[in-house]
Amino acid sequence: MARKAKIIRNTNETKINLSLTIEGKGQYKISTGIRFFDHMLELFTRHGAFDLSLACQGDLDVDQHHTVEDIGIALGEAFEKALGDKRGILRAGYFLMPMDETLGMAAVDFSGRAQAVVNTKVRVRVVGDLQSELVADFFDGFARGARANVHVKTIYGRSNHHKIEVLFKAFARAVRFASAKDKQLASMLPSTKGLL
Repeated sequence: MARKAKIIRNTNETKINLSLTIEGKGQYKISTGIRFFDHMLELFTRHGAFDLSLACQGDLDVDQHHTVEDIGIALGEAFEKALGDKRGILRAGYFLMPMDETLGMAAVDFSGRAQAVVNTKVRVRVVGDLQSELVADFFDGFARGARANVHVKTIYGRSNHHKIEVLFKAFARAVRFASAKDKQLASMLPSTKGLL
């Protein structure tokens, strides 16, 4: 049975309507008002083989921060909801992703504890139409919404576009693995604490 979630998040800063299917086909319909960010979420969906419908109306006249962070939170909440009690999932996953001259790494643990560590190695203010410092806010928001550990790092690269893109691709693969069901684990909770 496909694991799905719908999240509606309305604040004074953003209005988000999101639908996620973990066992998807990489299909997406995404509109955030920030085209480069749309592209990153599209490739996250495709590389993770999720299905994602996401519409966000944010106060972009103020800044991009609220839009990017709140989408991270909502997407994290969707995974938290879709994973349910997390019985039988692998829980943790990592991926090392090459992209031309760039190499990126992502590691995820649906541990029940929120923590994000992000290093993009991007030293320019804007990539495409996205304020590059907000990449960290997205991953931090996801970690809080999903109650997960999220570590992403660009190991090296030249193109700032690639430095960000490689992280979203690696992150997609890591999340796909971490959320996968494992027959050997069956209905076991992957924690000695008895709680995730």
